[in-house]
Amino acid sequence: MGWHVCAQECNVLASDIVCDICHREGVQKNQITLHSDNGGPMKGATMLGTLQTLGVAPSPSRPSASNDNPYSESLFKTLHYRPEHPVQPFTSPDVARTWFTELFEWYNTEHRHGSICYVTPDQRHAGEDSKLLSARAVACESARTKNPRRRTRTTRNWSPIQRAHLNPDDDKPTPKASRKKIRQRKKVPSLPQICPTPHWI
Repeated sequence: MGWHVCAQECNVLASDIVCDICHREGVQKNQITLHSDNGGPMKGATMLGTLQTLGVAPSPSRPSASNDNPYSESLFKTLHYRPEHPVQPFTSPDVARTWFTELFEWYNTEHRHGSICYVTPDQRHAGEDSKLLSARAVACESARTKNPRRRTRTTRNWSPIQRAHLNPDDDKPTPKASRKKIRQRKKVPSLPQICPTPHWI
């Protein structure tokens, strides 16, 4: 929905970005929640005051929880795996802005995400995913009917994804047998240290 490359990190600039996005997208009070990390700009008084004025609920990430914001985490992983990802630091903010402009244009308009049933973020944001997925389901079922020998299994579930997160299995309770096996697992003895542990100053 919005992004910006800044030469420095501060809560004033972060607040300006959030204000611009909310006004441009017509966000109403108490409509959205802002998921973020626990960095200084997101916890500063300026940012918290801005969120309160806009009616946006803050939601900082929990320690050691990688699935708090699946869309951001998915973006970060895709960014690092892109073949054109630079090896060296950007030489200037303008060079960085040019690179990210091309990346986000591809990411939002061309890249189809598996966690949202292989539609683009723009299609999902515009509410076009339901119509596209319905047509896709009809096409797959039609192809399966015409050639049942080739497609013996049922077609993929093309229902729109209502909620998405990175680690769905983590939310499921661990079976009793698995918990018992974990408790009975023997500890591996630690290897002797070859050299003394260094003391860092």
